[in-house]
Amino acid sequence: MTQISVLADAIGARVEIVNAAAGDDAARAAAVTGIDLRAQGIRPGDVFAALPGARAHGASFAGTALERGAVAVLTDEAGRDLVAEATSDPVAVLVHPEPRAALGAASATVYGHPSRSMQVIGITGTSGKTTTSYLVEAGLVAAGRVVGLVGTVETRIEGIRVPSTLTTPEAPQLHALFAVMRERGVDTVVMEVSSHALALGRVDATEFAVGGFTNLSQDHLDFHKDLDDYFGAKARLFAEDSPVRAQRAVVCTDDAWGRRMAEVARAGRDDATAVRTVTTGGDSATGDDSAAGDAGGVGAAGADWTVTDDVPEETGVQQFTLTGPDGIARRATVGLPGRYNVTNAALAVALCAEVGADIDAAIRGIADVAVPGRVERVERGQDFLAVVDYAHKPAALEAVIGTLRAATEGRVAVVVGAGGDRDRTKRPIMGEVAARAADLVVVTDDNPRTENPAAIRAAVLDGAHSVPPAERGEILEIGDRAAAIDAAVAWARPGDVVLVAGKGHETGQEIDGVKHPFDDREVLGAALDKYRTAGPAGDHPPAAGGSHHGGKA
Repeated sequence: MTQISVLADAIGARVEIVNAAAGDDAARAAAVTGIDLRAQGIRPGDVFAALPGARAHGASFAGTALERGAVAVLTDEAGRDLVAEATSDPVAVLVHPEPRAALGAASATVYGHPSRSMQVIGITGTSGKTTTSYLVEAGLVAAGRVVGLVGTVETRIEGIRVPSTLTTPEAPQLHALFAVMRERGVDTVVMEVSSHALALGRVDATEFAVGGFTNLSQDHLDFHKDLDDYFGAKARLFAEDSPVRAQRAVVCTDDAWGRRMAEVARAGRDDATAVRTVTTGGDSATGDDSAAGDAGGVGAAGADWTVTDDVPEETGVQQFTLTGPDGIARRATVGLPGRYNVTNAALAVALCAEVGADIDAAIRGIADVAVPGRVERVERGQDFLAVVDYAHKPAALEAVIGTLRAATEGRVAVVVGAGGDRDRTKRPIMGEVAARAADLVVVTDDNPRTENPAAIRAAVLDGAHSVPPAERGEILEIGDRAAAIDAAVAWARPGDVVLVAGKGHETGQEIDGVKHPFDDREVLGAALDKYRTAGPAGDHPPAAGGSHHGGKA
């Protein structure tokens, strides 16, 4: 436990006892047992972190936090005044000019800096974070490590699942989670690190043993002003002047963004081996060399880890040769389709090696990994391939369609939409990618959130229609997502592929602020059950409630 005065010293805050009688200083010595941003989440002994917000100041809820047992409030000057108004009792207020900036250090201090007791591997990039994290976890477990996993799909402690709602939790929850992992004997943590988490300080005061970078392509431009700003947020895990710079780095250099990140990671390091680079010998399938310009310096030829002789099988399993810094060529297997998953697997092995895990054991561990909602097959005895994937950005969608196209001689149908209240610029690009690559595109609703679903679909359709008719697939618009999935399944013939893209592992659909139960895997399975005995459907008119937009000549 930490005393309030000690916590204040650690973060450079001033302790003020509001509503105190002269000389009443007892509150400074109170013991702190936790910290939380949410007034409703406060437990006795916690510090309430009351941050200024766009709509309301967190200190407006100090009364609730104090009633629930908060022993102090971390806030700014404006918040201090609100706390004084919320109660007549003496309250310790830790006043800091930027409480958001101090939150990570405060959380780490309260929980005893748990990340120092474990090797934390942070993985960032646009695509592949989740898959690479699962592969690293499996490799480490096979090598005898006790592993914690923090990611988009779930949090796991020694394989015990804890649901997660953010790719990276807020700092108080993250350091509390680290503390629980430490108590349970975890020695290595694998976590996805989003650009939002890096930009907003959610991982502040986390001590990363190794940082991994997958790739960069367009996403989150509703939050970042452009791709350079997006890259800069990711680079906080590697940059010389960053307080969360990882001690070591493993960077995929298949594209120019990766080569640029490798240069960022190398800057100022005395030991050149503190940065390892990985290449699969070509473009990453989720990035474009022309996008970032020529970063120079680090390229495929000089990579520390290289992939050769990759051979995909009809089952989706892929075998490849991975040669590491020791010069030994090892044969490896990954049970996920798509060349980008060879890249993810190579990066995963390199990350395992960088924390001292046995390389051969790690390679054995990654062989049979399945990742929820990532090229996840749904089987109901049908005579065509049905897949759910989380692809919700243009490069990822293009990559997964290309992977499935290569796996079949039949046609490909894609059910796709775009999320509301998110990057609007990628919506037409999603439509263009789908129309150019698939034989049937069913434009539907994803998570509209607070936006008009029809307006979102219209933007996706604009992109689809920008492809010349002779070069694009048939286009349907069906707003109801279940009906859209039904239509794609009804269209399929033996040997075809139906891809439901965008939501992957998610189990809800958010409409007007309400999350309704909806799991693409379950809905696709129900559609397959419905049509399994109906036989090949051939060409169909638009489903009820849908509209037809033509197809390839």
